[in-house]
Amino acid sequence: MNDAFFAGAYGGDASRLPPETRLECKICWHVYDPADGDEVWQIPPGTAFSQLPEHWSCPQCGAPKRDFLVLDD
Repeated sequence: MNDAFFAGAYGGDASRLPPETRLECKICWHVYDPADGDEVWQIPPGTAFSQLPEHWSCPQCGAPKRDFLVLDD
């Protein structure tokens, strides 16, 4: 099984996500909300997940972008 695809994962292609999509780290459950941005990485509010730099990682546990799951709410 390819670990880039995980049930609920965005599949590694964030460009296919709507800009307002919220994602949750599958390791520590941190939620990336584009409306809030990311204070730790100095990502301004309004930044879509697809616009995050490739080297961005979870600000709580350091998990890579591929370890985030799409939230359905």
